[in-house]
This record gives sequence, C-alpha cells and structure tokens, in this order.
Amino acid sequence: MARFVCKYKLDEVPPPLELFLFGLQWLAILIPSIVIIGKVLAGFHHQGAAEQLSYMQKAFFVTALALLGQVLWGHRLPLIIGPASVLLVGMASGSQGEPKAVYTSIMICGILYFLLAATGFFGYLIRLFTPRVIAVILVLIALTMSPIIMNLIITPVLQASALFNLFFALALLLCIFVSTRLLSGVWKSALVVWATLAGCLAYYIFFPEQFRWETGGLDYISASFFSLSGYNFALDLPVLLSLLVCFLALAINDLGSIQSVCGLIEPERMEQRITRGLSATGLSNGLAGMLGVVGLVNYSLSPGVIVPTSCASRYTLVPAGLGLLVISFCPPVVALFDLIPRVVIGSVLLYIMSSQIAAGLMVAFSSIKIGFNDGLVIGLPFMLGILVSFLPAEVTGSFPIFIRPLLGNGFVVGVLAVLFLEHVVRLADVS
Repeated sequence: MARFVCKYKLDEVPPPLELFLFGLQWLAILIPSIVIIGKVLAGFHHQGAAEQLSYMQKAFFVTALALLGQVLWGHRLPLIIGPASVLLVGMASGSQGEPKAVYTSIMICGILYFLLAATGFFGYLIRLFTPRVIAVILVLIALTMSPIIMNLIITPVLQASALFNLFFALALLLCIFVSTRLLSGVWKSALVVWATLAGCLAYYIFFPEQFRWETGGLDYISASFFSLSGYNFALDLPVLLSLLVCFLALAINDLGSIQSVCGLIEPERMEQRITRGLSATGLSNGLAGMLGVVGLVNYSLSPGVIVPTSCASRYTLVPAGLGLLVISFCPPVVALFDLIPRVVIGSVLLYIMSSQIAAGLMVAFSSIKIGFNDGLVIGLPFMLGILVSFLPAEVTGSFPIFIRPLLGNGFVVGVLAVLFLEHVVRLADVS
C-alpha cells in the first residue's frame, strides 16, 4: 500500500475558506468531548446551575489555551487535545472529600508531568513505538471507544427509544458514507460539520419538544468563571496517589497519540516534538488544576480526520482554538451545545473511529510485511482491549483503586500488551 500523501502538509496554510472549514470541523469534533466529560464532572462537583455553567466555561477556556499552545509551541502537529476521561476514575476516588483536593492533586501531577517531560525522559521511549505498536494504538482507540459510542447511541432519551436511536444512527451513518462518495473539495473536508448539523436538524424534526435553549438570565459575554474559580490548596494523599496512577495511564495515552500522528505524517525532529508536546500537556494540566477543571490529554483520533480530508496542516487547528476561546466567554453558546443529541454525537464518532481504523491499517500494511506472528502481536492487544472495555462496572469496581486506571482501561491494557509482545517476548516475525 502506498504511503499516505496529503494535500496540505504540516507547515502549509490552506486557502482562507478551506482553513475556516477545516477549523470548523476540528471544532465540531472537540466540542462533544468537552461537553460530555464536562457535564459529568460539573454535575459531580457542583450542584447549582450557575456553578455548572461556570465549570463548562472554564473547560472550554483551558482546552482553547492548551490547543493553541500545543499547535504553536508544543508538538506543533495536527493533533487535538481535550478533557482526559482516564482521569475520571482517580477523580471519583476523591468524591467523598473536597473537590479542591482533587484539583490540587491534578495541579501537582501536571507540574511533575511537565518536569519529567522537559528533562527529555519521555523522549527515550520513542524507540518503543514500532510500526506494529503504532498500528495497534491507532486501532485500539477506535475499538475501546465502542462502549462509549454504544451508550451514546442506544441510551433512550424521553420519547426516543433505543430502537429508534439505533435506526436513526444507521440512517445518519449511511448518509455520511454516501456523502464521502458524492462530495468533493471543501464540502467533503467539512463532512463532520455537515453531518452534525444535519443530524441535529433531523432529530429535532422528530422530537421538537426536546429543543429547549434556556438563556434567561445569562449574559451574552461573561468572564465570571474567573471569579468563581476560587482555588484553594488542599492536599489529600490517597487522592494524589490515585491520580498519579491515572497520570501514568495518561502518559501512555499522550505519548501514543503524538507518536500515532508522527507515524502517519512522518515529520522532522520527532523526539523534540514529543518532549515539547508532553511538556505542554503537563503545563495544561497544571493550569486545569488551578482553575478547578478536569485535566487534558492529546487525542489519538486525529488520524481519523487527517486521512479522509488529506489535510495534515497544523494551522487548521488555530481557528478551532480561537473558536473555543470565544465560546468560553459566551454562556448562551455553551448552553446551546448542551442540546446536541447524544445519538448524533455517537453516530459522528462512529464515522470518525472507522476512519481511525483505516489509518491504523494503512500504517501497518504500508510499513511492514505482515506474517502470522506479526498478526498475533497485533491481534492479542485488540482482543484484550475490547475485553477490558466491555467489563461490567461491578467487575472494574472490585479492582483496587490504585490499579483501576490501568487494568480498567482497555486502551492502556492493549498498549501495554503490544509493548510487552513486541519488546519483551519479541514474537513478531523478522522483516
């Protein structure tokens, strides 16, 4: 298979219209992750509607700064950053205490993460990421997202049954894949945006009563979330230890995300990009802890967007970062994004994850000749990742809290498995 060829390379700037549409697409991909994880933790740590809205504004604000920092100073790759779901387990361990102890621990972990990255420690790990490992990481992201996507699609909401949501998702997916065949140019490049808008419109045609955009009492422009941040230092050792383990899982995810994009577009100075990217992630988590929001991690779903759009320009993420920054100061807009139906989010994610798997297969088959043992090195981590991802909540809940972020995360288990088979067992065929 031929090596991936992109229309716009890493440091090239697309024409203004395409730059705007590409940025809009990245923005449409980022917003659901911020909304989903932000809503969970906002309701978990805050009771009042005003405090929850402030939490969401801070999540948008921190993500915007982190994205712009990464693209312009950090790894300088077409790689998005957003709230880290792997931290949710550690944050749940501190639920019986004060939320400020949780966010103090995130700040401390972020600072330690930055110090380890800035010294170049993580750069030595680059040799571990062979083509087989990169391919497994790319596909594992898609496979281990399956439970989340499934819940987004089939969870019934008011009048919408699980069966209706399933057929709605299949119909929307069919339209998306047909559109990939019919559309071209900038229209195809922003397919995720059009799919999200069309999905929302179709869903609210069926259920117009679910569209309730309540903006009463909200300022159109507000930075009140700064005054509500109210950071107070509160150290809780068990919470800190739990989150340190979570950050170990986050480091694997973060490093794998950067390496997956590097493996796809093959930029220069990869080790320097890894060091700067991980350092920026550490600083972002330190800032998130100070403002009292969930920490951040680089997402590995970026290749799923780069491949179908044939655009690897990092500058397409700048409009997305600026858009997030503007949104963070507009409470009514933040409230509006809460109205995106879960089934639409799940359907769009399913399309993106399909592209993600395609990107992983491209890396695997274009770099090496696959033999039987190579297939075992790739296949076993897939199976372990799927198995762990679908473990019942009562099973993962029985794990000790200090290892739950590792053994309860299908992505982490799969990555550790492929690293073990590739570098310890050395099962792969010699090319």
